[in-house]
Amino acid sequence: MTNFKDLGVSESILKVLRYNEPTAIQAKSIPPILKGRDLLGVAQTGTGKTASFALPLVQKIITDRVSLSSKEVRVLIIVPTRELATQIEQNIKSYSEGLGVKTTVAIGGVNRDDQIKSLEEGSDFLIATPGRLLDFIRAKKVSFFKLRALVLDEADMMLDYGFLDDVNTIIENLPANRQTIMFSATMPKLISDLADSNLKRPVKIEIRPESTVANRISEKLYHVSEENKNYLLCSLLESSKAKRVIIFCKAKYSVPIIVSALTKSGISCTEIHSNRSQKERDQAIFDFSEGNVQVLVATDIAARGIDVSSVSHVINYNLPEDASYYVHRVGRTARAGKDGVAISLCIQKEVPLLRNIQKKIDREIPLVSDNPFHEVLDLSSTKKRGSGRK
Repeated sequence: MTNFKDLGVSESILKVLRYNEPTAIQAKSIPPILKGRDLLGVAQTGTGKTASFALPLVQKIITDRVSLSSKEVRVLIIVPTRELATQIEQNIKSYSEGLGVKTTVAIGGVNRDDQIKSLEEGSDFLIATPGRLLDFIRAKKVSFFKLRALVLDEADMMLDYGFLDDVNTIIENLPANRQTIMFSATMPKLISDLADSNLKRPVKIEIRPESTVANRISEKLYHVSEENKNYLLCSLLESSKAKRVIIFCKAKYSVPIIVSALTKSGISCTEIHSNRSQKERDQAIFDFSEGNVQVLVATDIAARGIDVSSVSHVINYNLPEDASYYVHRVGRTARAGKDGVAISLCIQKEVPLLRNIQKKIDREIPLVSDNPFHEVLDLSSTKKRGSGRK
């Protein structure tokens, strides 16, 4: 088994590193990034992508110290969500503890002044969402004169969120002489084109096909009527050993309804979606990660932006419109070698979405019919059958 020392990670980082063994994506990515190669990585969520680029880039920063003037940045990391930006900064800080590495996060939803003040001192790492970063570029609050590397993380998610034009505009403002690293869970044509136009002779790494679910995830499917969905949800949470649960729904207006139903059943929960302020979102993630609440109810904005250890269950309250999001959602559990459970609730009108998901993962999700809320669905059409029980 390869270890981090064999991959070339320095002793100063190994002293503070909390991982015992590298994952597959880390083992294949760290050496070429340390050598300065461009890299294109395709790997599902939960495979350790952040460390695969952050560890070697931290090492390159501390071994090649450069004096930074006001607003100058050495490494730019662009991500689609605020939560992911915050998570990456926390990881970089842990990898560089005591090594004098300066980080800045530039995200929307919080006061600009603190971010601008941090940039005025120069930063080794700037982790940013596209909108806020473009604002800073246009206002001349950031300088890329000494930029050494660009990282595009969760590139396909940026495409899904409509950020691709912003990303291209940002790249136009960067020096051509740089190392470029791109990671994506899937590789649609627009992302492939983005890679072709910006990466120079990249090392290409694919750890898993984009349609696979981690082996340690136990998947379960429940057919239910729409009116019984909340009853089934509360029953599952009360009867299972679900200690730390993320519930995904597709619309932000559904989140408070689910939270209300859970609260009435005595289940502790919190919520995260785009209508909440950044302070509220940060508090929700803190309460969930610290175990202050059992359940986090989230929209897909958080599907690849939350890295909370020991998530025991993921529940798809609504099936995602995009089948690839199923893989992203359930990847929040069974992380770091642990087991996890992924539960999907399917109503009649979601049968076509279920078909797409099962086609994507190339198998049927095991159906659990032995429960009082089981609904007989017409799997050949969208017409509803059966009455179910309340």
